Amino acid sequence: MLSGVELVVIGADGGPERSYGGSALAAQGARLLADVLPGMCFDAGTAGCRVTLVEPEADANRMLTALRGAAQRGGRWLVVCLVGQLVADPKGRRLALVTAGSTPDNAYRRGLAWDWVVSAMVHGGQEETLLLVDAVVDRDTWAALERGGGEDGAGELLSYSRVPLWGRVSRYSPGRRGRGAVLPGGEGSFSRSLVGVLEHGVPGAPAAVGPLDLQPAVEARLEWGDPATATGGARLLVPPQGGRLLMRNRAAVRGALAGLSLSEELLAVLWRENAPTDPPSA
Repeated sequence: MLSGVELVVIGADGGPERSYGGSALAAQGARLLADVLPGMCFDAGTAGCRVTLVEPEADANRMLTALRGAAQRGGRWLVVCLVGQLVADPKGRRLALVTAGSTPDNAYRRGLAWDWVVSAMVHGGQEETLLLVDAVVDRDTWAALERGGGEDGAGELLSYSRVPLWGRVSRYSPGRRGRGAVLPGGEGSFSRSLVGVLEHGVPGAPAAVGPLDLQPAVEARLEWGDPATATGGARLLVPPQGGRLLMRNRAAVRGALAGLSLSEELLAVLWRENAPTDPPSA
């Protein structure tokens, strides 16, 4: 009997280096995802979701060890969340998540390489995978993403990933006066927007919805902040169609009970008792 969901959440705080201030709220976003996602997994519920929340000050080795440990456990789904700031290698071909204590001279070498994350997920023991990304990049890394460069370009890692992607990657310009950036984990970020949609639900949608069903509602909650990160400075990672990972739609339950003359306390009890935990698998 396969277990349910292996959820690995990594919110990396890059530390005091001004260039990597885009990761300042990453730990907050990671905690939110780790708290909310398990209870929203329609086909597993909290009891069927094992959560690994990596410390924000962890180094790349500890992050990778936690990810590999989760990937090696057999199961139906492996969901990994990366929250923080990404940096490209000097040649602009690879990406890494900036980890604590990094400087402009060593950030890529110290960081959690994107290739490592994807490889661990591809070779894991789960039937399906999903990589959630809430990240910002500096000017040089954004230029590397825009250049593409075929199979050797950093942009190809996001365009043709070996695992399904969902999230947003935005430009980050530190120190622009009067122009507040939307930081990963902060208000208007992908992680906050996703949590808000899951907590409130999508009116009119079925009781069980997939990532692609949630995408329009998540996009509607996103904020852009600095005009430089509007249409020309952000890349939305839209989840693919298909897959069997389903999330609970709280709005569907509220809609079904809306016509009843019941107190709010009783409605809450009905929601808890009727919310499916382990329905038959598709």
